[in-house]
Amino acid sequence: MAARSLQLRLLASAAVAVFVALAVAWLAMTWLFERHVERREAAELARTGDALAAALAIDAAGRPGLEQTPLDPRAMRAASGFYWQVSTDRGVVRSRSLWDQALPVPAEASPSDWATDATPGPFGQRLLRVARAIRAPGADAPAVIQVGVDVRELTEARTQFGRELALFLAGLWAVLALAALVQVRLGLAPLAPLRERLQRMRRNPTARLGEDHPREVAPLVEAINALAEARQADVARARRRAGDLAHSLKTPLAALGAQSRLARDAGATEAADGLDSAIAAMAAALEAELARARAAAARDAAQEGASSPATVAEQLIDVLERTPAGERIVFAQEIDPSLAVPVAADVLAEVLGALMENAARFARRQVRLTGAPSTEAVSVTVEDDGPGLDAERTEAALIRGGRLDEAGPGHGLGLAIVRDLVEATDGAVALDRSPLGGLRVVVSWPGA
Repeated sequence: MAARSLQLRLLASAAVAVFVALAVAWLAMTWLFERHVERREAAELARTGDALAAALAIDAAGRPGLEQTPLDPRAMRAASGFYWQVSTDRGVVRSRSLWDQALPVPAEASPSDWATDATPGPFGQRLLRVARAIRAPGADAPAVIQVGVDVRELTEARTQFGRELALFLAGLWAVLALAALVQVRLGLAPLAPLRERLQRMRRNPTARLGEDHPREVAPLVEAINALAEARQADVARARRRAGDLAHSLKTPLAALGAQSRLARDAGATEAADGLDSAIAAMAAALEAELARARAAAARDAAQEGASSPATVAEQLIDVLERTPAGERIVFAQEIDPSLAVPVAADVLAEVLGALMENAARFARRQVRLTGAPSTEAVSVTVEDDGPGLDAERTEAALIRGGRLDEAGPGHGLGLAIVRDLVEATDGAVALDRSPLGGLRVVVSWPGA
C-alpha cells in the first residue's frame, strides 16, 4: 500500500517541507521587497522635498512661495497620485495635482529630518508621505513641507513582484522535488538487494543476509540473521523429533500387527478387524507427520542446487519396471535433458516417484513423462492411459486422505504429499485429463 511505502513517505515529507519553506520564503521576500520599495520611494520623496526647501521663499506677510517648482510631470496632472504642499500659518502653496484638495498638516513636524508615514490623501487615496518643518531665512515661523505618493503604485509593484516570484518558486519547488526523488532513490538503493536475499533465505535456511549493508540497517540485518539461525535450529530439532517418533512407533505398530494376527488365528475376527483399523489409522497419522517433515526438508533444500528431472526419471523407471505394476507398463521418458528444476534431487525423486507409481497402478499400457524449459515456468508432466479422473474429483484427490481408488491399498496420502512437497518449494500441482485418456499431473516451478 502507498501508506506503507517508505519511498513515498520520504518523497511526500520532502515535498511538503520544501513547499512550506518556499512559501515562508515567498512571504518574507515579498515583505522585504515592499519595505525596500517604500524606503526607495520615501528617499525619492525626500529629494523632492529638499528641492522644495531649496526653492522656498517667505514674503513679508509670512506667506510661502517657491522660486522654482519641481519639474515632475505628475505634479501637473490632477489626481495623479503625486502631490506636494508647503504650508505656514499665513498661507499654502501646493502642486496643481491637488486641484482643490489639500494635504492634512501633521500636528508636529520634525525640523531635523524627513518623517515618513501613511496618511489619508485627496480623492479617496492613501498616501505614503514625508514631512519636515523648514525655517526660511527671515521667517518668524517654520513652513511645513509635505510630499506624498499614492500607495496603490507600491501595492501594484508588490503584487507583480509576488506573482513573478511565486512562479519562480513553483518551478524551484518542482526542481527540488525531483532532486528529492533522486536523493531518496539513491538513498534506498542499497536496500534493494535485501528482497532477493530474503527470498533466498526463505528457500534456503543456511543463507544469510551478509554484512555489506548500510550502517543504519545493520541492527535489522543482525536481528533477521539471528531469527534465521533460531528458525534453522527449530526446524532441525523438529525433523529429528519426527524421525525419532517414526522409529519409536514402528516397533509398537509391528507388535500390534502380530497381536492382531494371533487374535484372528484364535477366532477373534471382530477384535482383529478393530485392531487392524486402529493400526491403519495410527500408520496414516504417522505417515502424515513424516510427510510434513519431508516438506520442511524440501523447503530447506530447495536452493541448495538444481536437479535434472530426466536423470531422476530414468532412475525411477529402472526401479518401477521391476515391480508387479510396472513390469506390464511401457514408460515413455520424453523430458528434455537440459531441463533443471530448483529442487534437490531427493525431493524431486520423491515427487516423481509418487506420481509415477500412481500412474503405473492405474495405467493400461503406457505412462509418459514430458518436460521442457521455459522462461515463465519449468514443469514436468506425468500422464497415463488409465481411466482418468472426473473434474469434480480433481481437488479432492489433492486433499490429505483423498483416494483415487477407494478399494485399493494405502491411506490416500500420495498426491497430498506431492502437493506439500511441491508447494514447499514454491511450485504448483495441476490435475486434468491426459490426451492418452487417463490422468495428467503437471508439477511446475517459476522459471528463471
